[in-house]
Amino acid sequence: MSGQRTQATEALVVGGGLVGLTSALVLRHHGVAVTVVEKRSTTSPQPKARRFHVRSMEVFRELELAGLVHRAARDLAGHHQMAAGRTLVEAELLPPWQPSGAGGAVVDVSPEEPCLIAQDVLEPVLRDAAVAAGATVRFGTELVSLAQDEDEDEVVAQLLDHGSGERSRLRARQVVAADGARSPLREALGIGRSGRGPVGEPNVSVYFHADLGAVVEGREFNLCQIEHPDAPGALASVDGRRRWVFMGPGDSTDRDWPAVLRTVLGVAAPDLDVRSVLPWRAEMLVADRYSRGRVHLAGDAAHVMPPFAASGANTGIADAHNLGWKLAAVLHGRAAPALLDSYDAERRPAGWFAADQSSRRTQGLRALAAGPDPALAHPFVLAAGGFQYAEGALVHGPQGLDDPEPISAFEPVGRVGTRIPHRWLDRACTRSTIDLAGPGWALLTGTGTPVAEPGPGGLAVHRHDVDFLAAGELLLIRPDHVVAWRGTDAAAATAAFVGLLTGRHAAPEPAGA
Repeated sequence: MSGQRTQATEALVVGGGLVGLTSALVLRHHGVAVTVVEKRSTTSPQPKARRFHVRSMEVFRELELAGLVHRAARDLAGHHQMAAGRTLVEAELLPPWQPSGAGGAVVDVSPEEPCLIAQDVLEPVLRDAAVAAGATVRFGTELVSLAQDEDEDEVVAQLLDHGSGERSRLRARQVVAADGARSPLREALGIGRSGRGPVGEPNVSVYFHADLGAVVEGREFNLCQIEHPDAPGALASVDGRRRWVFMGPGDSTDRDWPAVLRTVLGVAAPDLDVRSVLPWRAEMLVADRYSRGRVHLAGDAAHVMPPFAASGANTGIADAHNLGWKLAAVLHGRAAPALLDSYDAERRPAGWFAADQSSRRTQGLRALAAGPDPALAHPFVLAAGGFQYAEGALVHGPQGLDDPEPISAFEPVGRVGTRIPHRWLDRACTRSTIDLAGPGWALLTGTGTPVAEPGPGGLAVHRHDVDFLAAGELLLIRPDHVVAWRGTDAAAATAAFVGLLTGRHAAPEPAGA
C-alpha cells in the first residue's frame, strides 16, 4: 500500500453515466475540483434514456450546454408525437395533446424545449464537456473501496485502473455516488431501499438496426404502440431512421427476434440487425437515506422507477443540480456543513414522488394522447420540476405551507420550495427568470421596490415586474432556481440568505414586529 500513488481532489464522483457526468459539470460550474471514475471503458453503448424534460434542459442551459445538446439531438427533432397501430406500417399518429391555461392560452412552461436524444449520444457530449470544463474523467477505473472516518475531513478511495492494472489512492472531501441501480457504494454504506418493488410484468428490450426511414416518412414519432396480438409492445425511435428499440412483454430472450420484429414492423426489412436483447422488469425503490457521512447518493443509486413517465434520468439530473451547489458552498467555506442535510430532506421526497408517479402510469399511448389523467400529477409538474420541497434549505413564512403547490394542475406562482416560474424578461425572448440565479443566488424584486444594490456577497439583486410578484414583494432564489424565501422586508431577505448558509435560519418575523 505504501507504494501506491496518492492524489487529492475536492469531490469524487463514482459513476460516469448521465448523472455522474452532470454532477461533474455542475461541480465545475461552481468551481469545485472534481474527479470522475467509471469502471466501464466507454460511455453507454445502449440508447436507454431518450426523453429529457424541460427541467433537465434548464440545467443544461445554465451550464451553457443546451444548444450543444439540441444540436446533438437533431436526428430526432420534431419526433415528439405518439403513434399506434397493429404494426408499424399500419400505425397512425395520435393527435398531440395541446396544454392550455386560463382562457385557452398556450402555457409557456420553460425557456427550453424538451429534447429527444438517446443516452448513448448524450453521454459522450457530457463527457467531452466535463473534460473541457476541467474535470478529471477516468474511464476504465474502478472504485475498489472507500474509507471514511467521521473524525477526518476527507475520505480515501482505493482505485484500480483496468487498462494498466495499477492501483492508486485518491483523497476526497466529498463523494457523489452515481454508480447505478445496483450501487456498490450504497450497499457498502448499508443503506436500504423502500418502495413497491417490482411493478407490472417482466419485459424485454430489443435494440436493432433497420433502415425504416421510408416506412415512417411523414409519420415520424417518439413512441409507437404496437397492437399486433402476436407481438404487442412499443417501438421507440432512437434516431428516426436506422436505430430502434422494441419493448415487449416476457422474460425470455431466446426467441426468433428477427421474425418477431418483422411481425412488429409489417415489412420484410432485409437489413434488420439485432444488436442486443435485454430482459428487465420495472421497479419502484427509493433509498432510505440519500447521504451517509461524506457520501451522497444520486440518480439510480438513490432511486429506480418505471420508465413510463420518462422521469428516471431527469430526476437524477435534478439530484445533481440540487447537490452540486450545496457541496460547493460547504467545500469553499461559504456554508456550514449542516446545509448538506437539506439534500436528503429535499431530494428523497422528490425521488419518492417521481418514482410513485412513474409506477402509477402505463404505456397506453392512446390514453396519454387523450390528455392527462386528473388522478395523477399534471405532466408539466413532472416535466418542469413542479414538486414542492416542504423542508430543507428554505425559510417559510409564518403560515408555512398554507398555500401548497398543486399537483394535479400546473399553477406555479413562486411559492417557497418550488422552481421559480418561467417568464421572459425581454421582448426578444432570450432571457428568462430561470436565468436569474445560478451559479449564484438572486433576489428578485419589482422595479418600484427599494432594495439596496448590490446585496451581500454572492447575492445579486434583479428588478423586474412579473405577474407572480405582488407590489413590494421579494423572492430569494437559490442557485438551483428554487425559491428559498418570499416576503416584503429586504432585511429579512438578507437574514434568510445568510441564515440558510450558516444553518441558523428560521421563519422571519413580519415587517414591523
